[in-house]
Amino acid sequence: MDVKYINPFLDSVVNVMPQLGITNIKKGNLAIKGKVINSPGVLINVGIVGDLRGNVIYGTTMECAKGIASTMMMGMPVNELDEMAQSAISELTNMLTANASMGFSEQSINIDISTPTLMYGDFTATASSDKVICVELKINELPFEINISIDRVL
Repeated sequence: MDVKYINPFLDSVVNVMPQLGITNIKKGNLAIKGKVINSPGVLINVGIVGDLRGNVIYGTTMECAKGIASTMMMGMPVNELDEMAQSAISELTNMLTANASMGFSEQSINIDISTPTLMYGDFTATASSDKVICVELKINELPFEINISIDRVL
């Protein structure tokens, strides 16, 4: 996978999250992972097709997911990851990936994205390629990662 596919996702974090009231964001390390992604509590998988193919798997802890959902719902307390909170987190990942797709279009790379699939608990997910670039972030000092598994279609 080409590392130039990371920047549209980093830009999307900077563009989208502050609009939703999420402002305490710190970029961490980049890491290379294998095909298997361990759940830190919540994983959201978004498929990518078009000039690029693959998937993006967003991962975070249950605590961070509830905090993000609360912020997105104007500070409403979120004590459990109920349907409304799951919808908010899924919408965040949809917005992040859609914004990244606009960044790709500026490079004349056209992609479409799938509906986000949210899963929570103790499990593993499988990325679409053997090497995954993981962008580690901290949101309100809690872990949030973007696992990017994309290949260019010939």
